[in-house]
Amino acid sequence: MTDRVVFVTGAAGFVGRYLVRALSQLGTRVVGFGLEPAPPEGSALAAWHTADLREPEPIARAFAEAEPHAIVHLAGQSSAGRSFADPLGTFQANVLGTWNLLEAVRHVAPRARVLVVGSGEAYGPQPEGSRAREETPFAPASPYALSKAAADAMADACARGHGLDIVRARAFSHTGPGQSPDFVVPGFAQQICAAEAGRAEPVLRVGNLEVIRDLSDVRDIARAYVALLERGRSGEAYNVCRGEGVSLTRVVRGLTALARVAIRIEPDPARLRPADVPWLVGDPTRIARDTGWRAEIPLECTLADVLEEWRARAPRP
Repeated sequence: MTDRVVFVTGAAGFVGRYLVRALSQLGTRVVGFGLEPAPPEGSALAAWHTADLREPEPIARAFAEAEPHAIVHLAGQSSAGRSFADPLGTFQANVLGTWNLLEAVRHVAPRARVLVVGSGEAYGPQPEGSRAREETPFAPASPYALSKAAADAMADACARGHGLDIVRARAFSHTGPGQSPDFVVPGFAQQICAAEAGRAEPVLRVGNLEVIRDLSDVRDIARAYVALLERGRSGEAYNVCRGEGVSLTRVVRGLTALARVAIRIEPDPARLRPADVPWLVGDPTRIARDTGWRAEIPLECTLADVLEEWRARAPRP
């Protein structure tokens, strides 16, 4: 990747910051694009473009200026829970945004490799004990999952119809330091650390803990995207996942075992989704075969790192 220009949409987001760092460490010149007026402080980005992907002209201008060898499309609305409250906004960000990006690629950067990052949520509920493969039909259970399924289909159609060099990533659940507390693991960690700091009762309020998810560390996910840029096969879709299921009950037990105070668990109906997916685990065989990538960071290390981050953010009164 040395001496190459990689354009990353959503570069200031949760995964984007890790990906920018991983690419920069390889000597890649990374150009970022996002809604933020400036990149994160200390970012390794070589350049930054502020714009909204729901408008087609800014992304085309940015591609013309950057002349990227490769593009990673991370930008969008990333919360399944939030999508129930704002389905239209979710579709505008994830479907219209992806369409505008692919059109800009077609007209301005047709020789660039494009990694379109989708979601394993598009598969929807799967039989208990199974692992979704790339051939598994989509059955989205949320507006977010439906938007990601549509974006995946558009990317596939553009690859076949226009001869674009597109690789599709279907990322399953991932977490780590820097993720918003709107998501389950940092949300739990925030509550625990507030209790440790004496700013809240020693109570962890939870939603449905019986769901099973395929949960990886964000640092492994960033490595996967680099591997797909370098070695993914054009036109293919790849599950990006650990290949193992973990219950949220296990996640909660792992976090509370690391807590510095005794924590009581209480169900909170407000944390339940209108529709949930009881079991969703992916099969990472294809990405391992084609790129050699595998998830490496143990869940326990991820949970400990997330807790440490929130301890630093929750000073005692």
